[in-house]
Amino acid sequence: MIRKGLRPGFKIGMDLPGQDDGFRRVLPFKRSWIAIGILVAMDTAFIIPAVLIFQQAATQWGKLDSLFDLVIAVFLSAWLLGWSIAPLLMTTILTVLLFGREVIKAHPGRVDLFIGLPFLGFTAQYDVARMRNLRSEQPKKETGKKPGMSWRGSHLAFDYGANSVAFGSDISSGEAGELRSQIEMATGRTIRSGEALPEELEGKWEPKKESAKEARPQAPTAIPAFESQPLTLASPSTLALIIANLVPVAGTLFLGWNLSDVMVIYWAESAVIGFFNLCKIVVISRWGALLAGPFFLGHFGGFMAVHFLFIYTIFVKGLDGMNDGSTDLGEVALVFIALWPALAILFASHAFSFFNNFLGRQEYRGKTINKQMTEPYNRIIFMHMVLIFGGGLTLILGGAIPVLILVIGLKIYFDVKAHLKEHRGQAPNITPK
Repeated sequence: MIRKGLRPGFKIGMDLPGQDDGFRRVLPFKRSWIAIGILVAMDTAFIIPAVLIFQQAATQWGKLDSLFDLVIAVFLSAWLLGWSIAPLLMTTILTVLLFGREVIKAHPGRVDLFIGLPFLGFTAQYDVARMRNLRSEQPKKETGKKPGMSWRGSHLAFDYGANSVAFGSDISSGEAGELRSQIEMATGRTIRSGEALPEELEGKWEPKKESAKEARPQAPTAIPAFESQPLTLASPSTLALIIANLVPVAGTLFLGWNLSDVMVIYWAESAVIGFFNLCKIVVISRWGALLAGPFFLGHFGGFMAVHFLFIYTIFVKGLDGMNDGSTDLGEVALVFIALWPALAILFASHAFSFFNNFLGRQEYRGKTINKQMTEPYNRIIFMHMVLIFGGGLTLILGGAIPVLILVIGLKIYFDVKAHLKEHRGQAPNITPK
């Protein structure tokens, strides 16, 4: 549901009595024991597998003898990280249902409604001059439907802009009248009755993603020129990406790098892409990243762990060593240590793109968290299909350098193409003011 009109102020904090509280009342909080019972059952069903996987992951981390052991430990931990989001959410909701409360505070000119636990919750702040029609309500049953506020029973409500705000539960008419008098006395105003003013119905509730610095007054209808201009081959971030991708070419020609080195480098680049995608999720969703971030790390981390085992087993150890599952972790570490200059350059290239394009060009504006969660896969899966096909061809031909250079060239082509598509400069959905 899209809300519009006046929007209250929101903040997260503790419910502590203050000296400036003209009036404060902990409201009755009706609890649905049926909902609590259902939630307990669902939460238990999710927690039991999480505990079992945690035990397996802890055991696996305690016996890291080979690469296979490490991959299994990482995969189980990633699975646990993604799975744990659901029980954490349900446990949080269950805690609120069991121990939560509503508190109303009235100050001169303002009314605050707090909901949550005593030590943490959400507070909505309302300008009392714009509150209307404070009243007692009894949920009415509609044909074939259960009223949305039926769990509250008799409660209080008021209008604010185009929206109705309900609070309290099982409040008698006598208590409602007393509360109204105390609120008006503490705020110093009589809550008005009647319809909303036209200006109180204007505007939709949209998340504010601009910081105070970004919110400076701008010229009407002004949209920065770079937001409508796509990147080109001559753009700094594109050139940085091409240069970073040419490092494996130099390593192949002058340092004797082979197919296995190139495959490990590009696997590591996928990990770098995932890292900066997590940074993008934080920028886009902010507090929402507390849920979206671990979920992304869970499925992406599991994918990367299995993918590395595949790459290392086939392209590093080779077909002759596939039956040997005792790869020493020190041996794996030496591979990355030997390739650190290329890895550093690739990391710097993607860091430059993140700061120059995503932040500098404000590409985060108009982005959704759902789209950003899946964005790296579109690029990584296609890129690695090309690499694996080309790598297989290189193995068949005995690691011929010309074929390896061809594979790297194809990777550069598709990588740059994906980069230009990702940063094609589509103007964000901004309504001029």
